[in-house]
Amino acid sequence: MTVQAAKLNSSFYESVIPYEGCESVTLCFSCGSCSGVCPVEKVVDEFDPRKIVHMVNLGMEDDLIKGDIIWACSQCQSCIPVCPQNVRCADIIKALREEAIKRKTIDKEFLRELGLFAVVDPGKCVACLTCVRLCPFGAPHIVDEGYAVIEPDLCHACGICVKDCPAKAISLEPSFEARGAES
Repeated sequence: MTVQAAKLNSSFYESVIPYEGCESVTLCFSCGSCSGVCPVEKVVDEFDPRKIVHMVNLGMEDDLIKGDIIWACSQCQSCIPVCPQNVRCADIIKALREEAIKRKTIDKEFLRELGLFAVVDPGKCVACLTCVRLCPFGAPHIVDEGYAVIEPDLCHACGICVKDCPAKAISLEPSFEARGAES
């Protein structure tokens, strides 16, 4: 990746610091402890939590906020306890996601394509309530029109509803991890 100084925002890290768990973003010295325990880094070539924190500190705002790599993180938080500087990579990535949403650089369709939430095909749904009963996160509900809808903000993309829908009305795009594991 070529970094062009003219495209860097040297104060970008300041927009991340106010988010919970992000106050130590500038303390990272790139030791790689986070990358060593990251399960996503093992299957998604482009993903590296250490690199993302470094990009924040360099000011690579557009690459992070407008790109898709921040959405690969599973938010398992394995990186947090291993950092000797108490840099909370998962929290920083969560803050970057919130910034992308706040700035409207991404939309629901983009997130759906990344496999971050399931979608119901209203033409196939029979409103059997299977997804409503099985979802541990309360994401699906039946709308007045008589079919299920999944709330993207509540969906964890676990795939339970997809697997158990008797009408096969629910779909979920493969996640970064699933695509990385396939290659």
